[in-house]
Amino acid sequence: MVWIDHKEVVEERWRTAWNPNSYKFAVSLEAGKKVPLKIEWKPDGGTSYLGLTALSPVAETEQNKLSLYSEMGNEIDYYFIYGENADEVISGYRRLTGKSQIMPKWTMGYWQSRERYRTQEELLSTLKEFRERGFPIDNIVQDWNYWEDDQWGSHEFDQTRFFDPKGMIDSVHALNARFMISVWPKFYVNTQHYKEFDRNGWMYKQAVKDSLRDWVGPGYVGSFYDAYSEGARKLFWKQLEDKLYPLGIDAWWMDASEPNIRDCTDMEYRKQFCGPTALGPSTKYFNAYALVNAQGIYEGQRGADPDKRIFLLTRSGFAGLQRYSTATWSGDIATRWEDMKAQIAAGLNFFMSGIPYWTMDIGGFCTENRYVAAQRE
Repeated sequence: MVWIDHKEVVEERWRTAWNPNSYKFAVSLEAGKKVPLKIEWKPDGGTSYLGLTALSPVAETEQNKLSLYSEMGNEIDYYFIYGENADEVISGYRRLTGKSQIMPKWTMGYWQSRERYRTQEELLSTLKEFRERGFPIDNIVQDWNYWEDDQWGSHEFDQTRFFDPKGMIDSVHALNARFMISVWPKFYVNTQHYKEFDRNGWMYKQAVKDSLRDWVGPGYVGSFYDAYSEGARKLFWKQLEDKLYPLGIDAWWMDASEPNIRDCTDMEYRKQFCGPTALGPSTKYFNAYALVNAQGIYEGQRGADPDKRIFLLTRSGFAGLQRYSTATWSGDIATRWEDMKAQIAAGLNFFMSGIPYWTMDIGGFCTENRYVAAQRE
């Protein structure tokens, strides 16, 4: 919370430390007059931090103006799409970027997901409970860490917790539901899949050179593959086809597709993490990572199973994403009404960009510790 001149100008807000956001507010101040400033900060949810930046006022005549800047662009091309109505404008957009694919009908139903199901029994018992209570459910999602802790990128289930992955997914189907699985473009250096990419020069290496460790257990070193390389995309799908697709996977949850190699990283270091790409420097290309990552799975599955409709969910997007049968969700939002409210504007803006499928964590993803403690009690 923030008070200026004894008046509250920012009410209580909350985010997890690894997933911060920014909040802008305006206050009228008198030149040359000092006023008291108070910030109340209650760290919660890990290593927390806070920053407050004061910007110089902008003249009213300069407010709400638009400026575009490109650090690496050779030129800026403007596309003006004319239409008599919104439908015609969107149609023009898709002429430029590709048509939206027909998704499986079940994807428009109700999904059940949580931070993750830790065991095979936990996932199946949840689905069975929905059926016993008569609640409609079309899809259940297995989020991250279904592998052994030090095997991120292996695409293999931890046999001590998921002793029969094929049987588990068959059971999901027998209960008339579908199964979506989280697949990251991330690989630990000790996995065979990392080594396959590395032999071909298809791994981003800065995080490995710096020995950066993630948040799992003692922390493990890994990085992301270069999705801008056609060969790397084909290898990414081949690994999925070898390890996961034969189990009966119905859809793919493609997390961290920004790509998010490390949380809360300044832009210069982030650019070092994400390149160089097969097309050139990351400064110029990395915003499109989600597009080419989706392309790899879409084209791979289409080639392996051309008669089956495809569905991908990705945390980030780029123009043309719709041609790969992909929806985007807004990421890990907090379980607060202010965050849910913000999703309305975010979703509308996303749709106006010409990409038709967008969703959100309806119940939120990140929960304050005080509520977690209350649930345990």
